[in-house]
Amino acid sequence: MAASVAVDLQPFHLEQLPIDPLLLILSLLDYRDLYSCCCVSRRLNQISNHDPLWRSHCEKYWLVSENEKSQRNKSWKAIFMDMYTDLGRYIQYYATLKKAWDDLEKYLAQHCPRMIGSLKDSVPEEDLDAVEAQIGCKLPDDYRCSFRIHNGQKLVVPGLMGSMALSNHYRSEDLLDIDTAADGFQQRLGLKQCLPLTFCIHTGLSQYMALESVEGRNSYEIFYQCPDQMARNPSAIDMFITGSSYLEWFTSYVNSVVTGGYPIIRDQIFRYVHDKDCVARTGDITVSVSTSFLPELSSIHPPHYFFTYRIRIEMSKDALPEKACQLDSRYWRITNAKGDVEEVQGPGVVGEFPIISPGRVYEYTSCTTFATTSGYMEGYYTFHCLYYKDKFFNVTIPRFHMVCPTFKVSTARMETNHNECAMDEDEDSTDTDEYEDRHRISRVAASQVGLTVLSSPGNIFPYQDQADDDALEAQSPHRCQHVGASV
Repeated sequence: MAASVAVDLQPFHLEQLPIDPLLLILSLLDYRDLYSCCCVSRRLNQISNHDPLWRSHCEKYWLVSENEKSQRNKSWKAIFMDMYTDLGRYIQYYATLKKAWDDLEKYLAQHCPRMIGSLKDSVPEEDLDAVEAQIGCKLPDDYRCSFRIHNGQKLVVPGLMGSMALSNHYRSEDLLDIDTAADGFQQRLGLKQCLPLTFCIHTGLSQYMALESVEGRNSYEIFYQCPDQMARNPSAIDMFITGSSYLEWFTSYVNSVVTGGYPIIRDQIFRYVHDKDCVARTGDITVSVSTSFLPELSSIHPPHYFFTYRIRIEMSKDALPEKACQLDSRYWRITNAKGDVEEVQGPGVVGEFPIISPGRVYEYTSCTTFATTSGYMEGYYTFHCLYYKDKFFNVTIPRFHMVCPTFKVSTARMETNHNECAMDEDEDSTDTDEYEDRHRISRVAASQVGLTVLSSPGNIFPYQDQADDDALEAQSPHRCQHVGASV
């Protein structure tokens, strides 16, 4: 039997590894653990200072490129430590927000160059501290981080946060700088501890961020205020929710912009949302639709939800010349969330009878309201051929849905006016039904002013023209008797 061999097992330390496997292990560490290794021993300190180890952290957390490193003429570790000293409290947000701002600036430079000049430089940390002292509330770190990159924009038109134009209604929202936002900080009932993020000089419209969990809001929730028109309490303010945090709110908006989700019209970002499935092709003609919800023209009490839609009608450039045609009439089938259906038929669109020929595009904007939180429209246009005037055909308008964003009902209404407002809402709802039924026929004959776009490919020329009855004809006379607290 072979004699057993005694093995003397000695403790083995990480730093005793050869340099190559040790560098590999250190490259897998987070920046905090890598920095801690510098304090363990002289050898780990030397190896942890190996400059390539810090490159990935500079690129990941601070978006520092090789070119920027060359310009700074510093090591990767020195750059990381400099950035961390200045912006360390924002390290979980900085890269995401910096990329969003960089992507936005690049997109604006190509599509909305005059907007670039409205962006303001960053603000120092002490200015943000001073604002917190002024308003008596802490600002969320993601919000502060964004202002360390750009201090919002000047109060100009067009606004960075999007525009909207209808017949007699226009808005363009600016992203407020920190001082203007602080001056608009609210402490009154209904908007207590709320800080404005945006502002429109045309409508007074703002999006607010709740800095504390009061009056039924969650901390850092972002919303449009919506005064409760049926409550006797003036502090009863409902809310259309647009974001759960500044980071989510801002980056989701930027993503919609830079991916081409919003159309650019006259050097402005228009906040129309296009569903890629919302396209219908009939022969050589394609119809697509994008929609937008307008909170400033909507209310929760009484239930009145205002939507605008933008329709694009295009004939294929490969179509034969004899395919040229003219739009004669439109037909709409409008369905609200309760399943109530309304049918509308009328001549032309927005007071126009556009001619469509190969390669030509016609676009127009109209609007509608629902007494329910959602609904959809579909229908068709009737055209006649220009070469064969007795030939008529229908072109399908795809079904497009309009959905009100999530909302919250004012706690002041629920706490102080629940019984009275419930009675008032039922009574007013019935009265409104009767009013709309009485006046609908006379109103659909009246004209409005509508934004119409007639263009050739790649060249869009918006102009004001006489109106479409659709905005009035599409209003459903059916009113909701009750709306829930959230959707």
